[in-house]
Amino acid sequence: MPSFVPLSGYQEYPVEEMRRRAQEYNREMQRRRTVRQFSDRPVPKEIIAAAIGTAGSAPSGAHRQPWHFVAVSDPAVKHRIRVEAERAEQEFYRTAPAAWLEALEPLGTDQHKPYLETAPWLIAIFAERYRVGEDEGRSVNYYVQESVGIATGFLIGALHHAGLATLTHTPSPMGFLNQVLDRPANEKAFLLLVVGYPAPDAAVPDIRRKPVAEILSWRESAPPSSRRPPASRQDR
Repeated sequence: MPSFVPLSGYQEYPVEEMRRRAQEYNREMQRRRTVRQFSDRPVPKEIIAAAIGTAGSAPSGAHRQPWHFVAVSDPAVKHRIRVEAERAEQEFYRTAPAAWLEALEPLGTDQHKPYLETAPWLIAIFAERYRVGEDEGRSVNYYVQESVGIATGFLIGALHHAGLATLTHTPSPMGFLNQVLDRPANEKAFLLLVVGYPAPDAAVPDIRRKPVAEILSWRESAPPSSRRPPASRQDR
């Protein structure tokens, strides 16, 4: 039988306070921008640990928590990651479809990734595809990609809230991360997150996010006063 305990962490707010908090958080997250020029200023590891703790609070399929985070500050390891990532990126830019390269052009990206060494932290995020027990038996994890994606969103939000900049990087293929970071075969690299302070001269593409009206549709019930009364027998 499942075991349940009373809900103790929920905090309800008056509606006006809810509006204020929702709008305030929206404004904070609208300030978030992906950057590609990082400062080498150090960031205390306890800030990284707290943000990863926030990521670990994300919901997951069957509560399997199928994620693992490797926080890297060792310059030698960051250099190895950069070498392998640039090798993969060079192949991508050589063979990618023209339409894909055209879509990337406004962002100014190419195969050179100096920020992988400049930024004080890299966080490699791994998706645990299945569990391996002590008897080497496997047990399935559920909704792995969705779960790890949600946790990654939590992590990016937490780091931004702490005052740090991030860059999501997905070199293809990413299998080299298992080897460089000594992760087991049941884990698959999901994303490499670059973390730190933006460089003093950091610049970002002049792009705009879609307004809410373009990304939100409503399906609301009509207010009671505008609902047509049910037809009488004579109207049928």
